[in-house]
Amino acid sequence: MSSPDLDAASTLTPFLSGQRLALVLISLAMGGFAIGVTEFAAMSVLPDFAKGLGVDEPTAGHVISAYAAGVVVGAPILAVMGARLPRWLLLIGFMGLFAIGNGLSAIAPDYQWMLVFRFLSGIPHGAYFGVAALMIASIVPLQFRARAVSTTLLGLTFATVFGVPAVNLVSQHFGWRWTFAIVSVVAVLTMVLIALYAPRDKGDPEAVPMRELGALKSGQVWLTLGVGAIGFGGMFCVYAYVASTAQAVTGVGPSILPVIFAIFGVGMMIGNVLGGWAADRFGMKAAAGLLLWSAFALCLYPLAAQNLSTLLPVVVMIGIGGGLGSVLQTRLMDVAGDAQTLAAALNHSAFNLANALGPLLGGMAIAAGWGFASTGYVGAGLALGGLAIWVVAYLTGRKTVVKNP
Repeated sequence: MSSPDLDAASTLTPFLSGQRLALVLISLAMGGFAIGVTEFAAMSVLPDFAKGLGVDEPTAGHVISAYAAGVVVGAPILAVMGARLPRWLLLIGFMGLFAIGNGLSAIAPDYQWMLVFRFLSGIPHGAYFGVAALMIASIVPLQFRARAVSTTLLGLTFATVFGVPAVNLVSQHFGWRWTFAIVSVVAVLTMVLIALYAPRDKGDPEAVPMRELGALKSGQVWLTLGVGAIGFGGMFCVYAYVASTAQAVTGVGPSILPVIFAIFGVGMMIGNVLGGWAADRFGMKAAAGLLLWSAFALCLYPLAAQNLSTLLPVVVMIGIGGGLGSVLQTRLMDVAGDAQTLAAALNHSAFNLANALGPLLGGMAIAAGWGFASTGYVGAGLALGGLAIWVVAYLTGRKTVVKNP
C-alpha cells in the first residue's frame, strides 16, 4: 500500500535525473547548509555570545533552546497551514522567514531580544526540511528514497564540516554577530536557487488541515517522533558544550575549536551517508544500531576529553550518530498515511526537542558541579532512552505497519 500523498506528488512531478536532479538537490541542500550553520554554529560560538550578551554559558544555552522551541512550534503550524500550497513556493517562503530571523539575531541588542529572534529563526526550520524531503521523494524512484532524502541533510552535514568552522573563525576575528549575518545571506541565496531550479508542482488541493492532523492519531508516528526527541538529545547534549569542554577540560586554545567542529562534521557526513543507505536496506532496524553506537560513543566522551588525541576520534564517533535523521524521516513517510507534510515536518520538531532537552540537561549537570565532560554520560542516557522507545515502536510496528512497496 503506497502513500496517497507521495503517489499524487509523483504524478504531478515526474522522476528527474541527470543535471536537473542535481540542481534541485543542490538548491535544497543549500537551505540545509544555512540551517546547519545557524543551528550548530550558535553552539560553537556560545562562549562568545555569552560574553557579548553579559550572561554565563549555561544561561546562554537557553538561546539554543529558544531556537529549538521555535522549530518545535513552527513545524506543525506551518506544515498544516501550507499543505495545500505548491512546495516550491513554500520552501521560498520558509527561507525568507529564516533569513529575517537570522538577520535580526545579528543585531539583537540584549539577551532577551536574542531569545525572541532565535525563536523566530527556528520557526521555519522543521517545515523546510519536511517539505524538502517530500519534494525529493517525489522526483526519485522509491528504492532510492532514503538516500535521496539524506542529500537534503547532507547540506546540514556540510555545514558542520565547513560552515561551522568557518564562521567560528569569523566570530573570533570579527565578532559573533557575523555568524547570523552570514546565515541570512545564505538563506537569500537559497531562495534564488529554489526559484530557479525547483520543480513547479501544483500543490495538493485535498490536503486540508484535518487530513494533515490525522497523522497525530497514529501511535507509530508518535513513537517514531519519540525516538528522535529523546535519542538525538545525547548528541546535542555534548555538542552544545564541546567548545567549553575543549577549553576547560582538554586545555586547548580557541584556534583549535574550528578543527574540533570540522571533525564532528566529518562524523555527521559519514553518518548521514550510512544512515540513508541503512534506511533503504534495513528500514527502522537501522535506528537501533545508530542509537547503540551513539550510547557507546557518548560514554567514551568523558574519558577521552582529557586529551586532544583521544577527544577527536570520539567526536567523530558521536557525529556518526547523526545518521539517525534519514532513518526516522523515511520511517515517518511509511507510517503517516495521507498526512505526509505534517509528519515530515514533525520529525524536525522531534529533533529540536532533542536540541532543547540535551543542552538543558547538560547545563544542569554542569551547574551541579559535575563538570563539562559529564555531558557525555547524560547524553548516553538519552540515547538509551531513545532505544527503549525504539523497542516499543519496533515490537508494535511489526503488527500494524504496512510499508510502501
